[in-house]
Amino acid sequence: MAMLEYTPPTEPWIDIVYQDDDVLVVNKPPGLLSVPGRAPEHYDSMWSRLVVEFPEIQVVHRLDMSTSGLMLLAKHKEAERSLKKQFQYRLTHKVYYAKVWGKVEQQEGMIDLPLICDWPNRPRQKVCYEHGKPSQTRYQVVKYDQHTTLLRLLPITGRSHQLRVHSMEIGHSIVGDEFYASPEAYAFSDRLELHACELSFYHPADNQLFSAFVPCDFYEEAEPQVRQHFEIATELPDYKKLKA
Repeated sequence: MAMLEYTPPTEPWIDIVYQDDDVLVVNKPPGLLSVPGRAPEHYDSMWSRLVVEFPEIQVVHRLDMSTSGLMLLAKHKEAERSLKKQFQYRLTHKVYYAKVWGKVEQQEGMIDLPLICDWPNRPRQKVCYEHGKPSQTRYQVVKYDQHTTLLRLLPITGRSHQLRVHSMEIGHSIVGDEFYASPEAYAFSDRLELHACELSFYHPADNQLFSAFVPCDFYEEAEPQVRQHFEIATELPDYKKLKA
């Protein structure tokens, strides 16, 4: 599926949430690629904007173009290795907010559905019990509006389009979703209302747990939640043991 005309936002050009000698955390706006696309007209991205000022900047994870919120980058190769290893071994925790269509009756739960790329319709993904990769998302209802439900989402895995597909599969697609929402739910918002609000990781300089947070434009009351509202079945492992 070809990308529609790419018109990324330009104000603010870069929104830095936190930085030090090792890491940089930015608030990516919706509509901006995390990394350049293949076509020259798709070069503008979070990485290409940052590399001008930070020539050694390294991407360690990505957000969909339509998703807003926290992106973590490494300022040098050693930090990149540390952070990528944490994502690989699920040592990070992320909290998202999503406005989904309809009323989600169950107040909280786990969505456990394996995902695979829907190749004839890529970049769409689909559930596949035979070949899909294990994918889990925990969710919690935050509040109800007339036509929608605001969900707090904790992805256990990090598959492409995981939160979008899992929301759709429980009958409540994310509003503004150009791939999975019904026409009514798509037209409800001029953007995909999915935002990466909080990210926790072990800082590569001292192995201490570090959390970054950025407000959500469609839920301004959002506050840091990783330790408050989710009972994480397995606490963050000891990163020092992983490095040993």
